[in-house]
Amino acid sequence: MPLESYRMKSRLVIWSITASLAGFLFGFDTIVISGAEEDFQRLWQLDGFWHGLCMSAALWGTVIGSIFGGIPAATYGRRKSLIVVGGFYFVSAVASALAPGPWTFIIARFLGGLGVGAATIAAPMFISEISPAKNRGKLAGMFQFNIVFGILVAFASNWVIGNTASEAIAWRFMLGLEAVPALVYTILSLTLPESPRWLITHANKRDEGREVFRLINPDMSDAELDSLVDEVAASVADKEKTAHFWTRRLRVPIMLAFLIAFFNQFSGINIILYFAPRLLGLAGLSDPLMASI
Repeated sequence: MPLESYRMKSRLVIWSITASLAGFLFGFDTIVISGAEEDFQRLWQLDGFWHGLCMSAALWGTVIGSIFGGIPAATYGRRKSLIVVGGFYFVSAVASALAPGPWTFIIARFLGGLGVGAATIAAPMFISEISPAKNRGKLAGMFQFNIVFGILVAFASNWVIGNTASEAIAWRFMLGLEAVPALVYTILSLTLPESPRWLITHANKRDEGREVFRLINPDMSDAELDSLVDEVAASVADKEKTAHFWTRRLRVPIMLAFLIAFFNQFSGINIILYFAPRLLGLAGLSDPLMASI
């Protein structure tokens, strides 16, 4: 393998890992509250309504972020969106850990949820747009893997903190720990290139997009690069592109993707994820934080 081609493959993997860290933070943010919820409920003497609101605040943010997350990604670029997502995660983690009461906590968790929702749009989009077709599935799959990995790390960190920090402040350390990977992710996101597709189709920066494509595909000739850029630019001019969404060829994979996501939520898995230590404790386990791992 030529040295330049090897270097480019390494860059692609690093860029994809960086973007997929948004998935790690997604998984971590989802689970970390499970180890803290009983403590802040006791501290603030929350009834069922307020406790439920504190627990669901991030989910409401996720819904809104996932619905509207494509707008900033299209308007300001994938790279800037990923950086802002990191900022949301960082501020949410710090504010949640330092929250003096439930209202501050709810706002902080809602902000983190916005980051989660936007990340589910911007990160996979960015990875797919910088990846050569032959590697796109493997690289985009890193996002999904990192969601599950973030879940595992959150359960493990909750157990470590729960057994080392004092009970009064352990929940704050659990939530605040997310600020560390969020800061690392945000800094690393500053090193990402912009999506070449966005540069060509939204920013009208054809030459800059072509140079990013050259970085991604160092083995391509000038003629092949020009053809690729023309193909991407022509996709904007397709006035009927939305009409091709529900074609017979795409109907089955679209429905499968929808049904998998639907039944994932319909199964009630979020109850287990958000309340695992509490449920395991009620089941009689002596160390529910350890058992949740």
